[in-house]
Amino acid sequence: MKGEKNLIGDRLRLARLMENPKATQSDISARLQVIGISLSASSVGKIEMGLRPVTDIQLVALAKALKVSTSWLLGES
Repeated sequence: MKGEKNLIGDRLRLARLMENPKATQSDISARLQVIGISLSASSVGKIEMGLRPVTDIQLVALAKALKVSTSWLLGES
């Protein structure tokens, strides 16, 4: 993890890049918008770099948008 403001940055980036085709930060932002979470592509990038904190609501939404578990994003599995 590059920054210190969240635990999920590296896993968020990994999940995004493991998709086929690879999802962009804008793609993730758009998916979140559809489920009612407003998070810009720039904010997704800041989360990935560990420069932005993540709320529990955002954690759940990011997991849903990326089709992974919250525990996976947290590095627990």
